[in-house]
Amino acid sequence: MDNYTFPPRFLDSLDHEQGFDRQNFIDAHQSEPAFTSIRINPFKHSALKKDAQVPWCAQGFYLNERPSFTFDPLFHAGAYYVQEATSMFIDHIMHTIRPDQEDPIRVLDLCAAPGGKSTLLNSAIKSTDLLVANEIIKTRVPILSDNLNRWGTSNTIITNNDPKDFNSIHSFFDVILVDAPCSGSGMFRKDPAAMNEWSEGNVNLCHQRQERILADIYPALKEDGYLIYSTCSYSHQENEDILDWLCTEFDLETVRIPIYKGWGIVETESPVKKAWGYRFYPGKVQGEGLFASCLRKKASSGGLSNYKNNGQQKLPAKEMDIVKGYLNQPDDFYFFKVADDWLAINREHKESLNILHRHLYIKKSGVRIGKLAGNDLIPDHELALSLAIDKSVVLDTPLNKEQAIQYLRRDNIDIQIANKGWSLMSYEGLVLGWAKLLPNRINNYYPKEIRIMTQQVV
Repeated sequence: MDNYTFPPRFLDSLDHEQGFDRQNFIDAHQSEPAFTSIRINPFKHSALKKDAQVPWCAQGFYLNERPSFTFDPLFHAGAYYVQEATSMFIDHIMHTIRPDQEDPIRVLDLCAAPGGKSTLLNSAIKSTDLLVANEIIKTRVPILSDNLNRWGTSNTIITNNDPKDFNSIHSFFDVILVDAPCSGSGMFRKDPAAMNEWSEGNVNLCHQRQERILADIYPALKEDGYLIYSTCSYSHQENEDILDWLCTEFDLETVRIPIYKGWGIVETESPVKKAWGYRFYPGKVQGEGLFASCLRKKASSGGLSNYKNNGQQKLPAKEMDIVKGYLNQPDDFYFFKVADDWLAINREHKESLNILHRHLYIKKSGVRIGKLAGNDLIPDHELALSLAIDKSVVLDTPLNKEQAIQYLRRDNIDIQIANKGWSLMSYEGLVLGWAKLLPNRINNYYPKEIRIMTQQVV
């Protein structure tokens, strides 16, 4: 790649940006490979090999080489998430604004798919806190659900709504992350094809879309709540100009996030309101392009109208007793049904679930336990990956790596059967999914839609 490969006027548009070094930027795109980084799931401990740490995220690590994640069973078990290192700066912001987390909070990831920042937020909060992960585009919801399922927590709700749908939920969230759709220039090194999509006209269109999204979501943020805004763009119009617009149009104040010089992050101020922002440039940081900022809301949008759920489900006690037997500490959960499926969410989030159900289109809540057939549970894949499952009441079948790949491909598994019944299939102590052990065969219940389809290159 050379200087002339960048879109016309792109580099010129950045020359006056604070911290931008044209030659260093070009050199980084010409000669430096993109970094590979992962973020460890703090809820699922494994013997995963880790190299250098990402300086702004305790659970983030760089890998010296990029392995085949598709053929790593630990990835499918949710031991880690493959995430761009600069995106992990959101973790540093969360720990800065919520250092103690004494009171339960509600957090919204507005533009959540594929789930990198949602799993990050989920790691940064407690089970008594609630994460709502929203994805606007319906076809992107399944990958978001899969990644949150792997993470294993039950304090999450996934919604599929336009930002304007949150207008009716006044003052509901303590923290809102808007990782806004943008012109994508921060990903040029990882995705050179994105250069063909960049234009000044597209930057302006993205700026307008970002304003609409932020205006729509603003009423849902509580007084003294935090708005985290980020893009993977270098364009001033999508970053500092948006901060000035936010501080002008709404009662928001800037929050300065502490950074260390050795991190290579460039701290900026918006020209009018002097709002703090943080720019990540390849060549200065070990990662791709990012802009991030944090603002605090100083006004009230009014309280949420009282909502009493008079349509509480009347659940059969006998069935509930069977379902409860599969969870650790079942009294900590609120159980409910959607069609024939039994689900559970942390009891603290029952009322939040009822409110959101009234206003939003919910795709997933808590953990899906399964269906009952008589007195027997047909367990769901979500239950297998969940931290809530009581492993002592089900079988567990350890697999080596070759067997684990066979299982993840839904191939026949070469293994001796010692027991009969539903069994968790595990690799290095972490669960991959369910199988039904029969006297002469194994029925593989790994979901067809997420099975490994490709062939491993040796």
